[in-house]
Amino acid sequence: MRDPDFDTDGWCLEDGEAYHAEAPATFWIPERHKREGLEPGDLAKLIFRISVDNGEENVAVERMWVLVRERTADGYLGVLDNEPDAIAENDEFWLGSELPFSAKHVINIEVRDANAIALAAKEPRTRWSD
Repeated sequence: MRDPDFDTDGWCLEDGEAYHAEAPATFWIPERHKREGLEPGDLAKLIFRISVDNGEENVAVERMWVLVRERTADGYLGVLDNEPDAIAENDEFWLGSELPFSAKHVINIEVRDANAIALAAKEPRTRWSD
């Protein structure tokens, strides 16, 4: 499955493991086995780099939650569970948009509850296309 690409999609995911490696005392991430053991309904916080055109900046970086929908051979498919602050609502990347990610992108985890499991089973606003 294709990873999000900044030039193609207008956004991409940052490597949380790399951030942690650069500053292990100040940039905490969950243990690897927890990041690799996510299940539908779990929430994963990821770092997004988003293309913006606001006159001053061309890139915004936001930390947002993604609801895990399913496990894949390469990691996970989830849906964005936040509305990005840096961009206006659109049909390509917004709350409910499906996206792929892997354990290296996860910087925090919230364990699923019954409501999150039910939400994970719903059809996403937009599907990720390879």
